[in-house]
Amino acid sequence: MDTLEPQPPGRKRSARQDLKQQRSIRTRDQILDAAAVTFARSGYAHVTLLDIADQAGVTKGAVYFHFTNKEAIAVAVSEEYFARLAALSAGVKRLKLPPLQATVKLLNRVAVALRDDNLFQAAVRLHLDRHLIDNGLPTRPFVDFIAHCEELLTEAKRLGQLHGEASPESLARVLVASFFGAQHISWALNDRTDIVDRVQETIDAILPLHQCSGSARADNTPAHQDARA
Repeated sequence: MDTLEPQPPGRKRSARQDLKQQRSIRTRDQILDAAAVTFARSGYAHVTLLDIADQAGVTKGAVYFHFTNKEAIAVAVSEEYFARLAALSAGVKRLKLPPLQATVKLLNRVAVALRDDNLFQAAVRLHLDRHLIDNGLPTRPFVDFIAHCEELLTEAKRLGQLHGEASPESLARVLVASFFGAQHISWALNDRTDIVDRVQETIDAILPLHQCSGSARADNTPAHQDARA
């Protein structure tokens, strides 16, 4: 009869440590998800650590184990938002669409994420409250998002998908600013239920030629398909 060889003590400890680390990661994600719900609903100023703990179903001590204060949670929510935004961009890139179509697809998918994903909603609201957060929130990814749109629009111009006098740099700034303005008004008036249509109107006004290039309208792809990729 075969006998089982005893596991080295170090290997057992490693397995226990891995399990503990996995639980810790799950708890942190649980807290971030709860923070997204509470920040999206109430804004930064009106949310307490106890509110987040109650929403997450954990103790306040568990929240403190992962985050030093509410500000740290807000920064983490913002960083996760930009990570998901980058994932959406990567997902659109994998589709290998012509550049103007890719621009439209990206903005439509971000609109769907803002409609469906509490974390996207929380991050946008937190950036409205950034003056209340001592160390502020990261803004570089906004610059990167504009730069990504500019890159796509530059290629679109090279392919003749934009008017000859169009400036990809200016178009990218205006397009991103108008996009976030459209989502804000959709939020204020209709709780973002019409955000995809309002964003499409913005695209139609700023990039009229995209309608002649075969770009898909009103992409309602669920946010989770790319935002968590």
